[in-house]
Amino acid sequence: MSDVSFVRTEMLQEQTPPASEVGIIGWVRHNLFSGWFNSILTLISLYAIYYVLSGIVPWIFQSVWNANSLTECREIMMATWGSTHGHACWAVINDRWLQMLFGFYPDHLYWRPILALVLLLIALAPILYSERVPSKLLYLTAAYPFLMPFLMWGGTIWGPISAALGFVIGWGVYTVLSKQLSGLLGLVLGVLATVIWWLVLSGYVVGAMDSILPIGIEAVQSRQFGGFMLAILLGVVAIGVSLPIGIVLALGRQSDLLIVKYLCVGFIEFIRGVPLITLLFVASLLLNLFLPPGTNFDIILRVMIMMTLFSAAYMAEVIRGGLAALPRGQYEGADSLGLNYWQAQRLIIMPQALKISIPGIVSTFIGIFKDTTLVSIIGLFDVIGLSSAIRADTAWNGIYWELFAFIGALFFVVCFSMSRYSMYLERKLQTGHR
Repeated sequence: MSDVSFVRTEMLQEQTPPASEVGIIGWVRHNLFSGWFNSILTLISLYAIYYVLSGIVPWIFQSVWNANSLTECREIMMATWGSTHGHACWAVINDRWLQMLFGFYPDHLYWRPILALVLLLIALAPILYSERVPSKLLYLTAAYPFLMPFLMWGGTIWGPISAALGFVIGWGVYTVLSKQLSGLLGLVLGVLATVIWWLVLSGYVVGAMDSILPIGIEAVQSRQFGGFMLAILLGVVAIGVSLPIGIVLALGRQSDLLIVKYLCVGFIEFIRGVPLITLLFVASLLLNLFLPPGTNFDIILRVMIMMTLFSAAYMAEVIRGGLAALPRGQYEGADSLGLNYWQAQRLIIMPQALKISIPGIVSTFIGIFKDTTLVSIIGLFDVIGLSSAIRADTAWNGIYWELFAFIGALFFVVCFSMSRYSMYLERKLQTGHR
């Protein structure tokens, strides 16, 4: 009688999977040719990619890099390829790339905006990658808002020191009076003391110190700023300042104090209802009408203020959406721990709201950075304004695509970097299960 076993007594030897199921071949088979419809779409897509690249790749690589004018570019193209069509004239970038990056900034002072950019990256490191860099870099982060204007505009060093001293005075007034009076009243008086110092007393102190101990570097006028450097400058200031202002506005809009709530609502709705270009025209043309005669209010500073306020209004709504997405239990949990309002916001509510709002916050950052190109309409020579000035030169009159491709590449690098960092931050802060 034969023995029939229903349980296998020996293990089968492992076998390699079929080549059509693993590796590149398996990925292509499962993702691109998994059925007749997907196969047709894949072939159509490959043809579309080939059609686009067949026009773009020769235009980029079969190009002229060394020429002194568009006419000379075309002569070289005709002599080399027998046609001026389908070939780029990158000689304009080779000839004017420094101007497109730095505008009319003095060339012997290029080291200052470069140093400011390097210090910016170092100052952002403890904020963006807190677990990988020394915490002592936070001292540079705190000092950078005062170092950057000193490097970019130059002049006496007592100006940035006086500006920093205003914050110290405001914090001291708030610390002392918040213990003797209410915290809100101490905050208001601290802000008032800072404003009085900046607008009334600071100028006298800076003038006196500069006459006693003149320390500074060569001054650069705002009209010499331009190029992509100006876009970076406006974008960094608008992004860095609009986030805390947006947080305050979002909290004010949800406040139980009617005056605070209606002021925040009115500001947000007014700014969001007005185009940015209108605010820039107000900053450029109309703001001086409301200032005392003889007041010299720097045009770049005016644009910074308007762009910051514009971004802060949108930031407030993004953060308000994050606050609204939190369940009520988070607020009740903070109350059960005995935390006051500001402790609850700092430790429980705001960290979660900001985490939820990361995509919207970064989208607002990217949007305001790209909107820096609008300053060309009010006469500032940003990278778009400089491209028009370059095309007005008889040597490069008639060139378009190369300039705008270079500009687009610059903005793409910065905006794509911000987008990738936001994705990294979302993965890092992810606590739920998918």
